[in-house]
Amino acid sequence: MATGVDRVELAYLARFLSENTPCFGLVRTAFGYLLLDRAGLQSVHDRTVGQTPWGKPDGLSRLLRGGSAAGKSAEADFRKLSIARAAPWRVPTLLRRLPDNCAYFNVGHSNLTDRVLSAVKGAGIDINVLVHDVIPLEYPQFQRPGTVEPFRDKMMRVRQYADLVIYNSADTQRRTQAHMTSWGTVPKGIVAHLGTVLPRPDAAVLPHGLPPRGPYFVTVGTIEPRKNHGFLLDIWEKLGPDAPLLLICGSRGWNNDAVFDRLDALDPAGPVREIPKLSDAALAALVKSATGSLFPSLAEGFGLPPVEALLLGTRVLCNDLEVLHEFLGQMPVYAGVSDQYHWETVIRFWATGGDQAHVPTGFKAPTWDDHFNIVLSIRG
Repeated sequence: MATGVDRVELAYLARFLSENTPCFGLVRTAFGYLLLDRAGLQSVHDRTVGQTPWGKPDGLSRLLRGGSAAGKSAEADFRKLSIARAAPWRVPTLLRRLPDNCAYFNVGHSNLTDRVLSAVKGAGIDINVLVHDVIPLEYPQFQRPGTVEPFRDKMMRVRQYADLVIYNSADTQRRTQAHMTSWGTVPKGIVAHLGTVLPRPDAAVLPHGLPPRGPYFVTVGTIEPRKNHGFLLDIWEKLGPDAPLLLICGSRGWNNDAVFDRLDALDPAGPVREIPKLSDAALAALVKSATGSLFPSLAEGFGLPPVEALLLGTRVLCNDLEVLHEFLGQMPVYAGVSDQYHWETVIRFWATGGDQAHVPTGFKAPTWDDHFNIVLSIRG
């Protein structure tokens, strides 16, 4: 199941490959940096979407201690596909191979280092950075140990180097610029809502026994503190033995041991099940047939799961976050997570077939064409 950031990076890659202009990719590896041309990027795209298999680790990859086999295979393929390589301190030399009037896009919160950004800026290349959120600065208690300060440093470098900052929502822009203002001059920013490309639902690839018979609810997202899975577990305890089925779909994240312990203690025959590692097509099938999709997240930069649920025709019950109102409008039922009784009432009502008025019809989500029309027209 691809993350939201994964999907954004893939959308940008596909868009640039679709245009009749030169495009290049700068890749950081354990042994230095690589430069890929259009052909190399197309091969990476094809591997990422499963059209071409990844290769095997090469000799350099095997020298690395730790790391996943998939990561080692990817680095080996990147080396094979590259048109140039450079040690970390020679990134400026690598960039001299690029044509004039290039623009650099960083859309995944990675590789926002002084080394790369200063080299790109020194080469006279415009820097465009997409900021997904500043949740680590606002909710440090939700983050992995040791990640908050590095994230702050990244955002400070974005403020320092970026010619244009792309925000996925007006809410993200407001929150990010509030931090940047305290650090210095704020770079130019634009808001471009993320597009959505729904996978085709395929119930045939669901595990045995899914989708279940009878009413069931889903919640989709990495099991991390800000997604607030503990809130749903509390509700299901209150609903008791007659509760409808709740399917928790997502991989386990970090800093959430109390929730993990509760999940480990679940009765396999009970009303709550943890369903990890679903393919995108399987997950879409499960959401499409659900009685409702639940989204009690405490903080979001955008929030793709409720968008996708509405596009699939599934009712959404979500926390009353300003950012969700921005692009979901009045389609969901909003309920603050301080009002557990409201959540319980809606869930019981939906489970018994009530409130068909909130079954979404005609919902129009932002598209990637909308997004790129804004981003690329601003660049001119």
